[in-house]
Amino acid sequence: MATFTFRGLMAPVFTAFNKDWSVDVSEVPKYAKFLYDNGISAVLALGSTGEGPLLSVAERKAVTEAWVAAGKSTKQHVMVQVGGCALPDVLELAKHAEQIGADSLLCLPDLYFKPKTPQDLIDYLKNVAAAAPNTPLLYYHIPMWSAVDINMEQFLNLSVGQIPTFHGIKYTSNDLTEAYNALKAAGGRYAVFLGADTLVQPALALGFDSIIATSLNFMPRHHVKIAQFLKNNQVEEARKLQDEITATCKVIAKYGHWVPTMKVAMNYLTHLNVGLARAPLKNLNEADAKEMQSLVKQHYTAQ
Repeated sequence: MATFTFRGLMAPVFTAFNKDWSVDVSEVPKYAKFLYDNGISAVLALGSTGEGPLLSVAERKAVTEAWVAAGKSTKQHVMVQVGGCALPDVLELAKHAEQIGADSLLCLPDLYFKPKTPQDLIDYLKNVAAAAPNTPLLYYHIPMWSAVDINMEQFLNLSVGQIPTFHGIKYTSNDLTEAYNALKAAGGRYAVFLGADTLVQPALALGFDSIIATSLNFMPRHHVKIAQFLKNNQVEEARKLQDEITATCKVIAKYGHWVPTMKVAMNYLTHLNVGLARAPLKNLNEADAKEMQSLVKQHYTAQ
């Protein structure tokens, strides 16, 4: 039986590329250690931040292998996003991730023949679960990008007993009402990872216990301290750090698509180099990158 006990902060890691746009996994061990040393005990590979849908099956396998190996060294939980491609490839990626020892799987819906009802989505995920019957599976709800906006409370209530390895969702939306309803769905049996950088503090205050947010990569201590402050009922201190995360993310997002801009921030605010984003994503020009870095410096305080 696939058990899933992880709760907490999980960084959706970037994928680096060489100058010829081939995948570069050389810094993965150093990347994993950086996150671990800053209090992050779990990573999500090949999500939106990791440009998973832009990689070939072979490339995604290589990235998965690098992160699983790094995670075994650091003792970090490694979740792998296997969706965003043709179903046969999704099943191959799920099977591969299980074979090499990934701790859990995350899966997007089909992005062309989109599920229309909660049961459609459950039936799709049954196929993925069957390909990796010993690995916990979670669903990736990101309606602004997938255009699949099935109500997650209804989906979770209906899913009970239908998918043996199913353990929850990554909820990437600013709709905290639906997120909270999903958290309480099915008697609260499922994990709900909130994926909204600007809502970490209010979400944790509401009772969420798990976060997947891009800013965890370059502002990990802010997130760790928010959780610690709230645990100690230091609400104002937690709010101040959330305001800093929010201000930083707003500045970054002004300069283009989420992934290319966040990669520039990662390269600027850490000692790591995750390079540029792959086409069709558009990278920042040098002037915009420098301007963004200057503005980020005004909001960011190292913790």
